[in-house]
Amino acid sequence: MGKKKKGGGKHMLKVIAIDEQLRVIYEDNVHFDKDLPEFKTQGGVYIHGDRLTITSPVLMWVKALDLILEKMKSLGFNFSQVRALSGAGQQHGSVYWKKGSVQILKNPSSELPLHQSLKACFSVSNSPIWMDSSTASQCSALEKAVGGAQHLASITGSRAYERFTGNQIAKIYSQNPEVYMETERISLVSSFAASLFLGAYAPIDYSDGSGMNLLQIWKKVWSVSCLDACAPGLEEKLGCPVPSHSVLGPISPYYSQRYGFSPDCKIVAFTGDNPGEMIKCVRFSENDYISLGTSDTLFLWIQEPTPALEGHILCNPVDSQTYMALLCFKNGSLMRERIRDDCASGSWDEFSKALSSTVAGNNGNLGFYFDVMEITPEAVGIHRFNRDNQKVSDFPKEVEIRALIEGQFMAKRIHAEKLGYKVMPRTRILATGGASHNKKILQVLSDVFNAPVYTIDTANSACLGSAYRAIHGKTMLV
Repeated sequence: MGKKKKGGGKHMLKVIAIDEQLRVIYEDNVHFDKDLPEFKTQGGVYIHGDRLTITSPVLMWVKALDLILEKMKSLGFNFSQVRALSGAGQQHGSVYWKKGSVQILKNPSSELPLHQSLKACFSVSNSPIWMDSSTASQCSALEKAVGGAQHLASITGSRAYERFTGNQIAKIYSQNPEVYMETERISLVSSFAASLFLGAYAPIDYSDGSGMNLLQIWKKVWSVSCLDACAPGLEEKLGCPVPSHSVLGPISPYYSQRYGFSPDCKIVAFTGDNPGEMIKCVRFSENDYISLGTSDTLFLWIQEPTPALEGHILCNPVDSQTYMALLCFKNGSLMRERIRDDCASGSWDEFSKALSSTVAGNNGNLGFYFDVMEITPEAVGIHRFNRDNQKVSDFPKEVEIRALIEGQFMAKRIHAEKLGYKVMPRTRILATGGASHNKKILQVLSDVFNAPVYTIDTANSACLGSAYRAIHGKTMLV
């Protein structure tokens, strides 16, 4: 069993094949800027003149797929052994299929690379992606239409975000209504990639679909009030969403003819890169995942979510009866490094010793450290409070270090609990990223969450998660 992965890694397309023991037997990638220089992207994207609009050329993604499959073929990869295939694509990006394109998608010539057959199939040639922040007016209109930001979060799992697909669709409709009317199907990057393999329009899965401000996350159907606020006739253009482990059908004959795939190879629903990463990290069990990187990111397994104005609730890609919370904190490792430089002479050893020399709870001293405008919550600056809850201008160095680490992790737990997260007896936290190599920092994380912390390797997380889902979907057929 194996799988492909499309559009993720943000600036590249990656492929991983695994066997039934989950061992990686093949991996490779195509780097958009380097391997497809004709598209003239930087980091796989175009940054437009307003600095807010950011897009990627759709045909670059298709050509990258052609390139990676041709490369595998030339290296003798045995496509006939691939039993199931799935993938993950960067969340929130959207692809617009022109009327009549489904016929071309069904019957591309196996003599030609796919990008040549599909070059006239897209009504929007440059896809809006997750980095775009040009839809502020559409966001406020959507929130207003459904009764406010909190009400929108209660329906869709998130307040209105500029990168979310519903708002991007609303912008295209308001600026280019004729282009919108020419569009017969709107895909997410994930369902677009699945469509290429299926030879038909692939449905959007619940998990990636819950990052659009359009899916009613409780009943797993499109919210009529959200659709109506964005554009007319939108439900028909989106198709019906499906569970993340759905088997969509057999691979398109194009791939059997051109590459030698077995006609029995099954396509399992593709999902977004964040849900894909969660699949890889939790391995189908109820673990929570914290990435301690430049930004700190939390993926949490939640039974009964309470959507809030900060953070996101998505449908869980492993278990469609439960949910995943996604929280992002911008002041992550760069903030930790700055305090290390200021208070521990740039040494992690000295930083760790300072952490060990102070007691849990820091004698009531607490700090909030935001060098740049934080996402969760929206705040900036450094704010220190002593045990009497009085604001102070500085702390001794070792107190500063513990205040930073405890403050970061307490904020994570508090914001997680606002979204319905509960620490249970079986709770385990999987940590990754730079700070996960520091045992003293992990000890504070464990203390704050009152749960054991394990470290994991997350190389190619979303890609590998897609391979696991291919196996998961395939075994559900048996």
